[in-house]
Amino acid sequence: MAILVTGGAGYIGSHTCIELLGTGFWPVVVDNLSNSGREVLNRVEMISGQKVLFDDFDIGDQEGLRKVFSECEIEAVIHFAGMKVVGGSVEQLLRYCQNNVAGTQALIDVMEEFDVFRMIFSSSTTVYEEPDTVPIKEDFKIGATNPYGASKLVKEGILRNICVVPGSYWKVSLLRYFNPIGAHKSERIGEDPRGIPNNLLPYVSQVAVGRGPYLLVFGDDYETVDGTGVRDYILI
Repeated sequence: MAILVTGGAGYIGSHTCIELLGTGFWPVVVDNLSNSGREVLNRVEMISGQKVLFDDFDIGDQEGLRKVFSECEIEAVIHFAGMKVVGGSVEQLLRYCQNNVAGTQALIDVMEEFDVFRMIFSSSTTVYEEPDTVPIKEDFKIGATNPYGASKLVKEGILRNICVVPGSYWKVSLLRYFNPIGAHKSERIGEDPRGIPNNLLPYVSQVAVGRGPYLLVFGDDYETVDGTGVRDYILI
């Protein structure tokens, strides 16, 4: 069973490919490598001992997608592809809309052309409003507080709506996780973004191995017990 993994060369995508290969599925990766490298897929193949088909293009390229769907007989999609930096979404609002929302719409259109109606979508807890209590529960009120979260929320809305249209064949799962961290037990793949990391753990890791000069700590006056910026993490 061939599964299209968009953004499959990224951090979560590459780990997902290993899990797919280990359970009898064939991941077909589409990634424009804007924040990852081809080497990670070489390591996925090394770890699994199996081949991963890879195409280097953006999911907004519908002709590229049609070629993949026609040649590989895709049966479902796991959708990770998208820009993911909160600060960057403020600075490049229109680019985020084009890449995240329009790219997903292009993917949906091609999926429908090939009668593929099953998707797992990588969303985010940034779709929620500021919570009154923690931990955040699934039924908390949604209402993104930044353009990145808003782009995720728009995509969720599109996917929810196509599922409830009368006669729809669509089946979609939305995953809203927060700060995933960790690395594969082989230690051959982990989170290794291009340029300066925007998440804490890869930033710490790069400083630890000498790829970064120091770790910046922003303030000690957060509204927490000890004034530090406490965060929750999900271990992959």
